[in-house]
Amino acid sequence: MARPDLSTPEGLTAYRAELRAVAQPVRMAAFALVLIGAAVVVAGVWMDVPAWAINGGYIALGIGWIMMVAAVFMRTRYHRRRMAEPE
Repeated sequence: MARPDLSTPEGLTAYRAELRAVAQPVRMAAFALVLIGAAVVVAGVWMDVPAWAINGGYIALGIGWIMMVAAVFMRTRYHRRRMAEPE
């Protein structure tokens, strides 16, 4: 994989857009899980929500954050591969 051209503003903008696209579905799914999980847990405080639903909210929060960290690792790995000198 060739290194991106970061010497020009256009090249830098293109590479930033490329990095934003890496693991985007994983990040969006993780964000959705975190929002849903937080909403269920907060609803459990204010309303009469069954215990299994609150436990499911905590599970969704945990899985969402694990997915978010995984997406960060995927993006970092991609960046390192792109920045590596070609052989």
